[in-house]
Amino acid sequence: MAGGGFGAASGGGDVEAKITPPAIISFIMTASGGLMIGYDVGISGGVTSMPHFLKELFPVVYKKTQEPGLESNYCKYNNQGLQLFTSSLYLAALISTFFASYTTRALGQKLTMFVAGILSMAGTVFNAAAVNLAMLIIGRILLGCGVGFANQVVLLFHSEIAPTRIRGAPYTLFRLNIAIGILFANLINYGTNKITEGYGWRVSLGLAAIPAGLLTVGSLIVVDTPNCLIERGKLEEGKAVLKRIRGVDNVDPEFLEIVEASRVAKEMKHPFRNLLKRRNRPQLVIAIWMQIFQQFTGINAIMFYAPVLFQTLGFKSDASLYSVVITGCVNVLSTVVSIYFVDRAGRRVLLLEASVQMFLSQMVVAIIMGLKVKDHSNNLGHGLEIIVVVMVCSFVSTFAWSWGPLGWLIPSEMLPLEAHSAGQSVAVCTNMLFTFIIAQAFLSMFCNIKFGIFLFFTFWVFVMATFVVLLIPETKGVPIEEMTERVRKQHWFWKRFMDDFEDDPKGLSRSEA
Repeated sequence: MAGGGFGAASGGGDVEAKITPPAIISFIMTASGGLMIGYDVGISGGVTSMPHFLKELFPVVYKKTQEPGLESNYCKYNNQGLQLFTSSLYLAALISTFFASYTTRALGQKLTMFVAGILSMAGTVFNAAAVNLAMLIIGRILLGCGVGFANQVVLLFHSEIAPTRIRGAPYTLFRLNIAIGILFANLINYGTNKITEGYGWRVSLGLAAIPAGLLTVGSLIVVDTPNCLIERGKLEEGKAVLKRIRGVDNVDPEFLEIVEASRVAKEMKHPFRNLLKRRNRPQLVIAIWMQIFQQFTGINAIMFYAPVLFQTLGFKSDASLYSVVITGCVNVLSTVVSIYFVDRAGRRVLLLEASVQMFLSQMVVAIIMGLKVKDHSNNLGHGLEIIVVVMVCSFVSTFAWSWGPLGWLIPSEMLPLEAHSAGQSVAVCTNMLFTFIIAQAFLSMFCNIKFGIFLFFTFWVFVMATFVVLLIPETKGVPIEEMTERVRKQHWFWKRFMDDFEDDPKGLSRSEA
């Protein structure tokens, strides 16, 4: 799903380091950033299915949903403006990521987090007060900018401030809180849909200000990380902050390691050109295609439009939102499960098992819809409705412990030092771009190819499985510094791209390649 990225590892050497208040605050920052992104992702689907929301802002769609026989069951929600309400957030996040990268380097993480929170709260005001489509889209664009800034900075902040022994926690906590944010949004939508006065959707959209406010207030409390300060030439201040967050006086080994890492990073020239070098193309291809595959599983079509999907199948408004709450609970539990399994099971095993389970889950939904849901009638019955919900939960849970985390983890493990930052940027932008495409196209595709939309996703799941079998090497348990010798040079296909590695074995390009 949308939201993710690679944690940045900084130094080690903190054997005596304690869990200090600044480190604890960094966990809270990660939590609020993840909750904010998750809530913004999860809230739109439920709101787009609320009758009062449609009546006020999308009267054409409202009319189609209220008059049986006026429009095909598959096309009732097909509206470019309605899709833009969801998708505009991700287009804005894509564009703002570039600005966030600059502000993080030039102005620091503290200010970047503050900007993320302010943008999100401004977007919340526009959304909650919207009286026309323009206000609604402006609000979503502002929220998207907040998501782009938060996605860029929060994980980086946490990974740099956390002690080495728990440095793997940031991404885990971030993903878990995105899932919790989605669940909160589902619960809020279920509750506000019962407000008969018609302002429930405004409450749903307005409550996004809570996690955004937490992020904003938190950014005023925290300090920039030692890495960030040292990279901006503030060595003494960086060392002082390092002592505070580690809770010990002897931080020289870690401090020197951060200084050296900063020096090496500054000497690296043309990171994007390095990324395109022949030896880095396998990692680039894998990083890009894993983001595309994430979206073409159909996960965000479910996350964004599950209430619409369930109502198309004949669920009542409350029943559709309740079913989405169940799906959200499964997503949270499965994310917790993934914390245990991802580092214990092989990467390829998880990806292939998930591909089979996702293929079967979506195929069952496609068959049920093809047989029972016609243009102007649906007669699923209670039993088939339960089966559909179970299949959707099966699909969501599988993604949460496979393509969700591994879509980010595998590229992160494989990208070399001189191309890691550039590779991260390319992966994040690819993810946001294809999230936007799916969000903007799904309802139109659903209208035109009907239940075939799930056959479309199953086709891509088959392609994904083939890609894993042929082109994804096993990276479990392989240290980053041994990745080239033990993985890239041993792979039947990718090893042919390693022929220029001997010229620059460390992969550190300090001048024009």
